[in-house]
This record gives sequence, C-alpha cells and structure tokens, in this order.
Amino acid sequence: MSVAGVIVDDRGRALLVQRRDNGHWEPPGGVLEAGETVPDGLRREVWEETGIKIALPAALTGVYKNMTGLVVSLVFRCEAIDGSPTIGEETRALRWATREEVAQLADEAYAIRVLDALDAASPPAVRAHDGVKLLPTPPE
Repeated sequence: MSVAGVIVDDRGRALLVQRRDNGHWEPPGGVLEAGETVPDGLRREVWEETGIKIALPAALTGVYKNMTGLVVSLVFRCEAIDGSPTIGEETRALRWATREEVAQLADEAYAIRVLDALDAASPPAVRAHDGVKLLPTPPE
C-alpha cells in the first residue's frame, strides 16, 4: 500500500515532485513501511520528498489501484504547517502547479489523483489504472 499527499497552497496550486528514479511528476508519497500507520507514513513520505510538515488528520480524497503493479494508493489533501519546499534524495525538482499544469506534467494516472484532491470530492474517488492510463469504470 502506498500513500500520497497533495499539498495545496493559498492560490489553489498543488505541489508536485519530479522523481529522481524515473523523472515523472507526481504528488509526494510512497510505500508504507512495515508496522507504519497510514498517517505516520503520509507524514514521513511528504517530509522526505518535500521538506514540508503537514497537519494531521488529512482528508482522504481518493483510492487508486494499479491493476498492473497491484498496488493500492491512498491520496490525501494536505495542509502545510511548517517547512519550505526542498529537494531530497528521491526528488529532482519541486513545482507548484495549476490544474492545467498538472494535466500537462503528470501521467494521467497521477494527474487524476491531484485533480481529485484539488476538487476534494466527497465521497473520495475510487479509480483503477494500468500505471499510466486510467481504466474505464465499470457500469453499476
């Protein structure tokens, strides 16, 4: 299971990180460690990748399953409470992005996570993807 945090600034922009390992733009996040709670993992991942401390609890905005990689990711809308954006071992670059920029920078499977968080829909979105593209939602 993985977690990601979408930090939103006072101008409605989301903080994206460019990963060092693959160059992709995504919200900060990663895989939970053994024995780690979801909130603790979210706090740790966001801090490691951005240098920003977030307020908890954070609002769950979506659940995303990678049907190829078989990973479920929980995405949260986060509020920054301390720190300033800083690159780290896993982060090549950081960028505050508008909705339009998110859609241009990130693969569809990751852009939708940020857009869902910016919309802060209730109930949270539940989506499936193949690692890059969204998969069609089956009819109810």
